Amino acid sequence: MLHIPISRWGEPYKSMDLDKVVHFASGEVMCEVSRANAGLVERDMRHAQRARDVLREIPIKELIGMMKKAGELYANAELPCGDGTQTPDQFARMQSATTGLPEHMCKFNMEKNNFVLANMDNILDSLTRGLDLNCLSRGYGIETRGNPPVQIPVSYQAQTPVLGMVLPSNSPGVHTLWLPIVPMQIGLVLKPGPQEPWTPYRMASAFIKAGVPAQAIAIYPGLGDVGAAVLAGSPRSLIFGGTATVEQYKGNPRVQAHGPGFSKILLGEDKVDQWEKYLDIMVDSVLMNSGRGCINCSGIWAPRHTKKIAEAIADRMGPVEPLPPEDPKAALAAFTVPGQADGVWKDIENDLKQSGTWHATEKFGPRLVKKERCDYLRPTVIHCTSPEPNIVKKEYMFPFCTVVECPQDQMLAKIGGTLVCSAITEDKKWQRQLLDATHIDRLNIGALPTIKLNWLQPHEGNIVDFLFRARAFQFDKDMMKV
Repeated sequence: MLHIPISRWGEPYKSMDLDKVVHFASGEVMCEVSRANAGLVERDMRHAQRARDVLREIPIKELIGMMKKAGELYANAELPCGDGTQTPDQFARMQSATTGLPEHMCKFNMEKNNFVLANMDNILDSLTRGLDLNCLSRGYGIETRGNPPVQIPVSYQAQTPVLGMVLPSNSPGVHTLWLPIVPMQIGLVLKPGPQEPWTPYRMASAFIKAGVPAQAIAIYPGLGDVGAAVLAGSPRSLIFGGTATVEQYKGNPRVQAHGPGFSKILLGEDKVDQWEKYLDIMVDSVLMNSGRGCINCSGIWAPRHTKKIAEAIADRMGPVEPLPPEDPKAALAAFTVPGQADGVWKDIENDLKQSGTWHATEKFGPRLVKKERCDYLRPTVIHCTSPEPNIVKKEYMFPFCTVVECPQDQMLAKIGGTLVCSAITEDKKWQRQLLDATHIDRLNIGALPTIKLNWLQPHEGNIVDFLFRARAFQFDKDMMKV
């Protein structure tokens, strides 16, 4: 039986309390994971500064080189995993077995993570807006600006020695958010999702084998008390959860909360009559990665033709059936938490009782598919005659979308907070309004799917701005050398 220990700054620790991680379909125990507790995390966080100290002994340029090597190892090598080893194929198979995500989607997410690591130099250059990265390491530097050129002192102060993370189990793609942390010489404190310990441990193994000091990384599997201890002990943290989680930490400068994306496609007045041209974009935005990402589209808004649009999307997605996770054509992920799919479907059924809603995928058979040890929800498309029904404000962890009829001049006032907005329009005035909309995070203007990311741009808030504070700085050249 594979055992995955707690990693206390690189030192493995086997707990007396063990959690079993099981195959979602067969019930087979895939591994045992040592369970940390809040007291253990609190004690270990006394050594958090050491994580930054050991990383600052390595030039950032060298750490970036280690990231590139780590990406190759993560994607291609057999790496240590607990008291055993794991090949890339075994990793994808185990990740699929415990999260319900089809194997080919797990492998695709591995490629995304590898891409980010391979391009770490360009990504950091973009995130820091071309800053000399040595400024992050030293805390100060000189920038040359203007014509004639003027030398200006700059200073960036790290706000934490480590970044704490309470990670989810639903989509392995979220791990791209924390990959740039180590080359900025900030340590990692990871609390894995209960069904997805695989990515944090494999990535840590790849980092360490590539030369990153093991003392810079700690991993604490466990229950809710462990997540709370990670947040309490880290001056800066990321957490993933639902709307309630986002609201709980709203306005807390120590915590960056990532929740539902409520990502949308908006069809402008000037393009809606050619909506058939954009059908592939709409379907891909909803269906890819089994709809599990915050960048998956959950709402398509248009001033007219909305019922036809809903029918066309339903015709494409409605027939999709659950397939075994090893099937390369599998498009749906399983719900592995008992009762979760039932709860989601009951919520949808209740909302469909409201006037102004119509279930476009109903004719393709039941959406809730019950299995012996897991459940599936088949793709679901709901047409709404206005933005008023409750279901317009919903997002779920499967291929689900509402198609909403709304005049263009009311859309920005009605769509609410939106992580990714793909606005298909050439209307210059509306483009200006979209650019000015503060409730849209990532904006795509044109026929771009919501799931198409530019990795040289921040995903959801700039992690550099979260971890470092720019401050005024001057120095006497006789007393301090650059």
